[in-house]
Amino acid sequence: MPIRLCSSSQTRALLLNAAGIDFIQESVDFDEENIVAHSPKNFVYQATLGKYEANLKAFGYEEYPLLVADTVVTSQGHILRKAKCKDDARNILMTQSGNITSIITCMIYQSKQKKIIDISQTDYIFEDFNQEDLEQYLESGEWRGKAGACMVEGFCKSYIKEVKGFESTAMGLCVEVLKSFK
Repeated sequence: MPIRLCSSSQTRALLLNAAGIDFIQESVDFDEENIVAHSPKNFVYQATLGKYEANLKAFGYEEYPLLVADTVVTSQGHILRKAKCKDDARNILMTQSGNITSIITCMIYQSKQKKIIDISQTDYIFEDFNQEDLEQYLESGEWRGKAGACMVEGFCKSYIKEVKGFESTAMGLCVEVLKSFK
């Protein structure tokens, strides 16, 4: 039976496809702008819970198991949200350049048989970003809609010095954990 991926993220869809997990993709929006949190894990949990409640109300989990997720990026003690403009993206990325960046993903999976809440974290140590490469990335617009403007599968990949955790977590959905319970 397919699951209902309650996310418009193409990256999450690619992760499920690559993992061989059958799904349909549809979701209702949840506004996370009013979340007040003092830690990245608390923020990502509150955002995921809000999305879960909105999508549970819209779809339930009886027809298809429900899967929601959210991701937050943090570096140097700052929660790095989605950039609002190119200058914002530049500042967010410069916070990560040459530093440790943690990407935290929370997911909630609900079926008739079980409910899973998981918070996974992947840490990256990045080399200093080349300014020319950074400007090309900013011009491409690929950073839009990405937590922390970060693409570990794209721009940031060549700057990774060290990784601790699953790449899928950093891409927005820890499929390794999901597959162990599905």
